[in-house]
Amino acid sequence: MEKTAIRVEDVCKIYKLYNRPAERLIDALGLARKGRFKEHMALKHVSFEVKKGETVGIIGTNGSGKSTVLKIITGVLSPTSGRVEVDGRISALLELGAGFNMEYTGIENVYLNGMMMGFSREEMDERLDEILRFADIGDFVHQPCKTYSSGMFVRLAFAVAINIDPEILIVDEALSVGDVFFQAKCYKKFEDFKAQGKTIIFVTHDISSVAKYCDRVILLNKGDKLKEGNPKDTINLYKKVLLNQQQNVESGQVLQNHLSATGEKLWKSNYVLNTQVNEYGTGEAQIIDFALIDEYGSYTNCIQKGTRFTIKSKVRFEAKIADPIFTYTFKNVQGTAVTGTNTMYEKVGVGTVQPGEVYVASFEQQMDLQGGEYLLSLSCTGYVGGEFRAYHRLYDVCGVTVISDKNTVGFYDMNSVTAVERVFP
Repeated sequence: MEKTAIRVEDVCKIYKLYNRPAERLIDALGLARKGRFKEHMALKHVSFEVKKGETVGIIGTNGSGKSTVLKIITGVLSPTSGRVEVDGRISALLELGAGFNMEYTGIENVYLNGMMMGFSREEMDERLDEILRFADIGDFVHQPCKTYSSGMFVRLAFAVAINIDPEILIVDEALSVGDVFFQAKCYKKFEDFKAQGKTIIFVTHDISSVAKYCDRVILLNKGDKLKEGNPKDTINLYKKVLLNQQQNVESGQVLQNHLSATGEKLWKSNYVLNTQVNEYGTGEAQIIDFALIDEYGSYTNCIQKGTRFTIKSKVRFEAKIADPIFTYTFKNVQGTAVTGTNTMYEKVGVGTVQPGEVYVASFEQQMDLQGGEYLLSLSCTGYVGGEFRAYHRLYDVCGVTVISDKNTVGFYDMNSVTAVERVFP
């Protein structure tokens, strides 16, 4: 029978929100009148169990209660109601700087954190070399932590957290500030921990990591537990939550035109778009709408690697144009064009279009890009008298997240069928 490492039962957490700092003091002295504060319920009757040896991800939008539940599990916060049971030594990396004295050197903080976990100086002496080797910050370990960059800081903090022999490792978004090589080393450590039967809980916005490493995923939204289950199903529900949140954004994050001239909802209103989009062209054509559609027919910018998806681009023409070309391109976050195509490459002729006509180009394909973040660009171009002309371009109009549980080398997956057999002796 599997043993339980963590049990969270009917946990609620209520925060008091004050208009002024003085009102917090008045309430602490027991002098507050009703109405001086508002109550915010960060967690609403949340329950779940984590078995020993499991790797469990907790996902959700900002403000969903992810960090709050981790702080309650680790004892940093007390629940307003409900209870938490933990069986095993916890090592937690909750916030950058938590448990570190910024005036102390890196070495002094290593020993300080070890003592807080119940280790003697002699026991920390035995672990010091491995901690410093993993952190790999050189002579900075002898400098005050206040002189560290965020990347150096998280290297040391994570090195301490994983080298004090924890039975349960809890990580909250801390890896997002490390460089790619350090992140790879950390995830290798995750795999080692899993092989050793240790328990891992981590909160992250990196959905690809959740899909790859987690046995189960818990989805929180506005303090409620929406779902607990296998990564694929839970991530699919999370994508719907993200879509609903994006539809409700009323600020400039979503392009202003939510409705078409006929009053119909535009496809692009389903996405958070780049307010700094690089837009230009002759004006002879206008990209009036576009969409990314996943294998289930949902409008989303989160696509599962290995699935079919469609990009649509709707263009209204303002002039007579011969053979316009519809295009799309994916760039990585460094700005390198990774892949893309257009109707000319695909040998799909459009012919001559007239002013006022509207055309929709659909590009259906399999997502074979590696898991990660990308930027989508769209354009309508063509040739006039042998010279290239850009009628309308939208560079980096929105972000696209590729969710993957298996990445290979480089930008895309060759989808190799791999086998190894013993031939001698």
